[in-house]
Amino acid sequence: MSEKKLRFNSKVIHGGQSPDKAYGAVMPPIYQTSTYAQTSPGEHMGFEYSRSANPTRSALENSLASIENGKYGLAFASGLAAMDAVIKLLEPGDEVISTNDLYGGSYRLFRQIFEKYGIKFHFTGMQEVGNIAALINPKTKLIWVETPTNPMMNVIDLKAVSELAKLNKLLMAVDNTFATPYLQQPLDLGADIVMHSATKYLGGHSDVVVGALVVKDEVLAEKLYFIQNASGAVCGPMDSFLVLRGIKTLHVRMERHCENGMHIAKFLKEHPKIEKVYWPGFEDHPNHDIAARQMNAFGGMISFIPKGSNFKEAVSIVEKLKVFTLAESLGGVESLAGHPASMTHASIPKNEREKSGVVDSLIRLSVGIEDVQDLISDLEQAIG
Repeated sequence: MSEKKLRFNSKVIHGGQSPDKAYGAVMPPIYQTSTYAQTSPGEHMGFEYSRSANPTRSALENSLASIENGKYGLAFASGLAAMDAVIKLLEPGDEVISTNDLYGGSYRLFRQIFEKYGIKFHFTGMQEVGNIAALINPKTKLIWVETPTNPMMNVIDLKAVSELAKLNKLLMAVDNTFATPYLQQPLDLGADIVMHSATKYLGGHSDVVVGALVVKDEVLAEKLYFIQNASGAVCGPMDSFLVLRGIKTLHVRMERHCENGMHIAKFLKEHPKIEKVYWPGFEDHPNHDIAARQMNAFGGMISFIPKGSNFKEAVSIVEKLKVFTLAESLGGVESLAGHPASMTHASIPKNEREKSGVVDSLIRLSVGIEDVQDLISDLEQAIG
């Protein structure tokens, strides 16, 4: 069957892949090499130096392109390295419009690294597309989107934003880390670039740090490949192998993440000591109808605020958890809990955090694939 006809659950296993040409290995071998023999200067078997390309990384990049319905995949040393490459498409004086509720490391990269090189960033609530339109000016070159957002789970209408971007001849990039291509495929909704911290759900086992970009346009791909090679922030062959292996079980893991996430979200919403739960699957969640339209399910990421809690009490809850692990990151098979104000979003000034809802009492959960009753019991004992 043609790969174009494969459904997603088959693409994660077969998409962009073929048996190794040397010995027919079903899984791409780990080509742990920095360089490759040449028969004459410039004459080689497709690879010359592993910063430029490596067979294991190429296999991962082909898989990434396949599962996001793109044509070109690029793998980097981290999600932030992938973002770094996107911003390097711009020049001093250019402007970027970004969601105001985004991963703290993204905010830090924008504000503390690239602003000093003359690139200006505007942050706004993208749940209303009109907020984006109001900021567009002749210097605007890129719209940077997260949806669902980290950690407030805000939902942004990708089709509407892409139409606005195309009308104004702007690039649109989407951080698809929370949703994964299992739930949402931004390129099909009009985005130009999809970014992943493949460290998270794509890898899925909390054992690797990798970033990814996927595009459809050949010219844009060539620009990004040049930046990838020239800047050198590539992932190694072992990391490529681990993420490729993780992708092969993405569909079955995401089913359980979503199922467990739904049960945890409902449990928290009904708990008498919980004030607010942020999860796109609730009908009263802002832009729930958009989430239902552009996502296949609602994911395993949840944030919540205990009633009457403050910084100290929120920290106390996450410290009491036994099955959930208090740790940075998300998307692994194990459930993780975090305190955004002091962990993932600590690099954002307090007043800016709180404008987007990231208050000191907010707790973020990455719901894993354990038995959901064990997870609920753990939350019960920690909340008290």
